[in-house]
Amino acid sequence: MKRLHKIGLFALGLAGAASVLALTATAAPESVKLVGTRVDNFMLPDQTGMGYELFYYRNAPAVVIVSATLGDDVSEKALAEIAALKAEYEAKGVLFVALNSSLDDDRNDIIAASGKLGGVPMLDDGLQLVGRALGVTKTGEAFIVDPKTWRLAYHGPVTEAFAEKRVAGGSLKSALDAMLAGKAPPVAEVAVKGKAIAFPDRAKAPDWKKISYAKDVAPILADKCVVCHTEGGMGPFAMDSYQVVKTMAPMIRDSLRTKRMPPFHSDAHWGNWANDMLPTNEQIKTVVNWVEAGAPRGEGGDPLAEKKYTPPEWPLGEPDVIVEIPAFSVPASGIIDYQEVSVPTNFTEGKWLKATAWSSASPAVHHALAGWIPDVRADGKGFSWNVSLGGYGPGGEANKTPKDTGIYVAPGGSFAYQMHYTAVGKPVTDNTKVGYYFYDKTPTHMLRQTSITDFSLEIPAGKARHYETAYVIFPGDAEIFGTQPHCHSRCYSTKLTIRYPDGREEVLLNQPRYDFGWQREYHFEPMLQVPAGSMMIAEYVFDNSTSNPANPDPSINVTFGEQTSEEMLFTFMRFRFKDETIENRRDDLMRDLQTSVVFGAFDDDRNGEITAVELRNDPRFAPLKGYIGMVDANKNGSLDMKEWASAMTIMQQMRRPGAAPAAGAPKPDAGADAMVNQATGQQ
Repeated sequence: MKRLHKIGLFALGLAGAASVLALTATAAPESVKLVGTRVDNFMLPDQTGMGYELFYYRNAPAVVIVSATLGDDVSEKALAEIAALKAEYEAKGVLFVALNSSLDDDRNDIIAASGKLGGVPMLDDGLQLVGRALGVTKTGEAFIVDPKTWRLAYHGPVTEAFAEKRVAGGSLKSALDAMLAGKAPPVAEVAVKGKAIAFPDRAKAPDWKKISYAKDVAPILADKCVVCHTEGGMGPFAMDSYQVVKTMAPMIRDSLRTKRMPPFHSDAHWGNWANDMLPTNEQIKTVVNWVEAGAPRGEGGDPLAEKKYTPPEWPLGEPDVIVEIPAFSVPASGIIDYQEVSVPTNFTEGKWLKATAWSSASPAVHHALAGWIPDVRADGKGFSWNVSLGGYGPGGEANKTPKDTGIYVAPGGSFAYQMHYTAVGKPVTDNTKVGYYFYDKTPTHMLRQTSITDFSLEIPAGKARHYETAYVIFPGDAEIFGTQPHCHSRCYSTKLTIRYPDGREEVLLNQPRYDFGWQREYHFEPMLQVPAGSMMIAEYVFDNSTSNPANPDPSINVTFGEQTSEEMLFTFMRFRFKDETIENRRDDLMRDLQTSVVFGAFDDDRNGEITAVELRNDPRFAPLKGYIGMVDANKNGSLDMKEWASAMTIMQQMRRPGAAPAAGAPKPDAGADAMVNQATGQQ
């Protein structure tokens, strides 16, 4: 599948191809006038893990970047001044961030100092790529970037007191006032007194021309990039020669600085992943330094041209069963209803699934879910995720299982698919194929699936950073194999945290900038050990403002919904209960977990109680409000987990054929159970 919608993002990196660097790395920064130089795009996480991409703030009147480190007097005073200016100018659209490029401060140090930063985001520039290119030399240097031109409009002290020599009007406030009035800063550049920040690579810059394309750069690209950037691959161009790489060098640099590529959008600070695609820090610096040296050809052959890579249709090998989902014609525009398709398995005996792979999906596929249903329908319709066989989203990979762990597919019945298509501006015919791989013998363990979700989310119109959270509590000891966040076009960042029974918390997965174009599952290495009673917490930030270029309509309040124009909060997890085997199923634990999924979806303040106010925005669960008085044993006006389970039981009993309504009970909505089953992927 060609990733055509990515071309626009990549083209952004070519815009600055004529001048890769705003400041040559070999120059002595103290003697260089920085105002007027171009600032290239970057993305860095702050102390909370949320990412800041420079070009995302194209609508801001100004972006203020101040160099700062920890334990430095000048930095502390500068941050205090910035916090005051932030309070005054943030409502006018000005962005304020601190940039920490010190090699003495790591992310843990920055996180530990969060309470001392005055609410100012401190960006972790651990590789020094941003500070080095920006021209940082000392703490307390203030830079104003003009988003109209992406050039520096001011470089100097935060206040006149930070200047080496006081200059009237030489302050950040004076420069901001002038820019907001549509004028040039009265004083654009003033030397700053502060603590020197060491940038060892500046002195090494002359040696970058010695970096070997053949020995150093091409092997990195072959290992991390060529699997997609090949003829017929997902990348918009093939990395099949030095000349192509040379032409695309500015784009490659931009992709690494913004962490857009490779498409594995986890924060490297947290998580250890079996399927990690990220280059190492040294690999990133090697490629960036080579590009900044002019991408020299050097001596040696051309490994990318000499060994052509042809992507296999089925990277895991030929599947045991291949199902061609009936072709579907996607119109150029409009909302397309979910399509349900079923295909008979023709299995005469049960099988244990090892992996599910996907091929030939069109760019119009928002998601595809695979399941199994016990019947064979004459109309070829039908879908259920009660037995989940995997799923696919843009950029997704095969759905694997842990060793000796499978998913049971009973004899007979049908493979069932839910296909969600989104119009892409031109007619498209989708011909998705699904490949199934089965065990030769019965495995020991069975794979389960659950999710953290939020049916009650509500994103206010125009809100640039809106926070939503949900959780699930594991009722038994478990091992989590993989996790995958899922949201839509207003999603900005995601985080998954575990709170152990003793209260200790650990961030498991952080996505500083969520990218809907790459729906990937992250496989824990080794599998995550989850003691009974552990709370898995999902935290999402949404952008419903005009600054979000993917926002379908910033003028409306957005709630949970199935279409791309609506929003979701799903963090899927595939796992196994530690004491469950094929011969010893723990369906009791799964039922308790299912109850927790819905409870955690509505308990927004995570206090272990749900009030009628929290049961909002999803009519499928509205009937539960009517049961609060019936099952509220302690009469506190809310439901704890045990009371909630009683309410859910009443709802389920009321859905049984011929059930008489309880006195005062509302009519239940059968869609609620179906929604929970789909969300959790019941087995």
